[in-house]
Amino acid sequence: MPSPDRILTLVQQATALTRATPGRVGHVLHPDARDCTEALVVGDLHGRVAHFQVVIKTADLAANPTRHVVFQEVIHGKFRYPKGGDKSHQVVDLFSALKCQFPKQVHCIPGNHELAQWTGRPVLKGNENVNAIFEEGVTEAYGPEWGPRIYAAYLDLFRALPAIIRFPNRVVVSHTLPNLRALPTFDLARLEADRYEPEDVQPGGALHSLLWGRDTARETVKAFLERLDGDLLVSGHIACEQGYKTPHDCQLILDCAENPGGFVLFPTRRRMTIADMLHCVRII
Repeated sequence: MPSPDRILTLVQQATALTRATPGRVGHVLHPDARDCTEALVVGDLHGRVAHFQVVIKTADLAANPTRHVVFQEVIHGKFRYPKGGDKSHQVVDLFSALKCQFPKQVHCIPGNHELAQWTGRPVLKGNENVNAIFEEGVTEAYGPEWGPRIYAAYLDLFRALPAIIRFPNRVVVSHTLPNLRALPTFDLARLEADRYEPEDVQPGGALHSLLWGRDTARETVKAFLERLDGDLLVSGHIACEQGYKTPHDCQLILDCAENPGGFVLFPTRRRMTIADMLHCVRII
């Protein structure tokens, strides 16, 4: 494992750079068309280091300075250390290093799992509390002295992540969207604030509704996109046997947590249809 002092510094620097990303309005990010010609958006990773590495090799950011990469839901995976701790923090470490190297091009949006981790609301899978197993993994990797400090830095990073990214061609990226019944009270202005209020992260709050909804009906997606002046939604949160799915002509869902895993690499300076987006989907 990398030295814990170096990891702590990387995560703290990545957090500061995340907050300072150009085009950011609170927790909504608007990349500038002058600096963004392409976007590579990844499905839920859940600790898949190998998939992260494939994506970065494909992105080739050094050779493509106006290409942006968006990761989502990186924690809570099935890979374990010998004592049982979750290894998925390794993807947070990799993201942090990449954000420090390419601060304008690399982004991560939170999923419901990152929200659950930083708010302390347990996520249960089977008989396991994956929040606790994630924290145990950090301590198992970095020891009792550094582990808690690095874990606290991870939570600060999760709080700082942009919740929504709207690209210049009206493609919107978010982990999911509020259910139809939650849309009338969904307040985008709460996500455009610099800091969340406690009610924003509770059930019914703006961020909680954004990250936990599973409504993929076309009317719901259209109503959500109208709030953001968008045409197409690229999201995650839903398992896809083929790595992606398209419920209708307004939404592309990506999943990179298993094999096959899906991501999409699309131009951001021209309007896109769902058929255009499907031509841009890639499979790991």
